[in-house]
Amino acid sequence: MSDNSRDFTRGEVHRHLVRLTGFMLMGFVSVMGANLMETVYLGLVGTNELAGLGFTFPLVMTMQGITMGLAIGASSVVARTIGLGDWDKARKLITHCFILTTMLVLAAIVVVFVSLEPFFLLLGAEPGILPMSVHYMQIWLIGLPFFAVAMVGSTLMRAAGDARKPGYLMTIGSGLQILIGPLFIFGLAGMPEMGLAGAAVAFVLARFVSFLLYGWFMIVDGLVAPGMEGFVSSCRDILHVGMPAVASNLISPVSMTVVTRLLAGHGAAVVAGFSVASRIEAMTMMIIFALSMSVAPLIGQNWGAASFDRVNLILKQANSFALAWGVFAYVLLLLAGRLLVGLINEDVEVIAAAAGYLAIAPFGMGAMGVMQNSVSSFNALGKPMPPLLISILQMIVIGLPVAIAGDYLFGYRGIFAGIVFTVFLMSALSWFWLRHEIAVGIMRRTAPGG
Repeated sequence: MSDNSRDFTRGEVHRHLVRLTGFMLMGFVSVMGANLMETVYLGLVGTNELAGLGFTFPLVMTMQGITMGLAIGASSVVARTIGLGDWDKARKLITHCFILTTMLVLAAIVVVFVSLEPFFLLLGAEPGILPMSVHYMQIWLIGLPFFAVAMVGSTLMRAAGDARKPGYLMTIGSGLQILIGPLFIFGLAGMPEMGLAGAAVAFVLARFVSFLLYGWFMIVDGLVAPGMEGFVSSCRDILHVGMPAVASNLISPVSMTVVTRLLAGHGAAVVAGFSVASRIEAMTMMIIFALSMSVAPLIGQNWGAASFDRVNLILKQANSFALAWGVFAYVLLLLAGRLLVGLINEDVEVIAAAAGYLAIAPFGMGAMGVMQNSVSSFNALGKPMPPLLISILQMIVIGLPVAIAGDYLFGYRGIFAGIVFTVFLMSALSWFWLRHEIAVGIMRRTAPGG
């Protein structure tokens, strides 16, 4: 691709939005599909395996959050730099982000590896489930560096204007995970039967292949500039947005840890039901996340180029679609949720818990989309603190007290209702806040000497 072909500051906004979202969605369909198939495979093994997987969610989200925070920081700087027309600097930023990501992820792995058993005990993992969760994470962490480099590469490719390759590469990696999974989970084709741990082995092997593919195409497409010159300056620029984004992403697992602990008080079947239902919901949520991740490079390049009318148009179109999709997805899950859960696991208690989640939590999907679009836009503008404060309010200051109160008053369904209430509240706040920041930013940029 030529540098001009990556320019989002020209052409119809909706075409860029559809192209970016479409290829991102293709990748997300594959990733979420791999996660769902993992759940299906483990559902055939047993309820304890599903519960064991559920207890790993907070840690998995934490490690992925570190990776995505760094990718957000780098993509924000890269997109705005490209908007200014400085491709040489953009290539250096991309290269230095890979080095920084690898260093920080390896340090995080060491800390997490030695803390697995105490962490799962804190979550309330029962003796029959604890060893499975620990073994799964020990293997999963081996593949994390490969996953991190691939995820950062995908985000930076989109920031540089390439929507197509990340979608294809994400699909290849996830397809491999789906194909490899049964071999190690069930012990097919002469492989050992490993159950839950087999799912982690499939993750490691598939993400290693993705790592090789992303590295190859980043080099072939000329998106990297080998060398350490300016590394400290690049790290400073990346971490200006990246560290608050990491902190914001880490808040979600903290909240998820508390929610999982609350659900564990209602039994392993409820945790298993939550595990299944959240995977099913994620299949419809992926278009919301694909949309919000597509908004970031569009906003970043156009803000860097001072195309303010296009910035406002991008947000209008993205939020309108998010709200419309939220309504459609909620009706779909409300009507078909119990049937879908039953295809994965036949345990009556698991089905009841999962159906309860799908009747309540997806109601806030459209509002979640508006909030995610706002958060992505803040980061694209180089304003990392509003997303951090929004996450603190959503996950801790407001979200946790409401979830605890809901649990006390209405049981585990009250937890789900509290999550929805918080999403609506924070969606409205983030939308108004973003409108204010854009208006102030435009005034500063257009003022004499701005």
